[in-house]
Amino acid sequence: MNEFQALVEEQMKTMDHLLYLQSEVERCHELQNELSRLRSTTTVSDIHCEIEKMNNELNEIVALFEQQTDEVVKLFRKQNIKNAKIIV
Repeated sequence: MNEFQALVEEQMKTMDHLLYLQSEVERCHELQNELSRLRSTTTVSDIHCEIEKMNNELNEIVALFEQQTDEVVKLFRKQNIKNAKIIV
């Protein structure tokens, strides 16, 4: 019985390894297909243009945030000055 159990355990290890390799092969095929699709639909210049657009948008958002921060600081100072005059 021990020999039978050892053979079955060895076979299960082999099956686990086989299933792992099958899933890795499938994953690699999916990756290969995705890369092929990307290569055919996207060029480096397309990606560069997209990055440039996002950088421009990011700069606009940073400028807006800085403007909003300035407005918040100004309002805070104005309210503190008002509150200081009321207290005095």
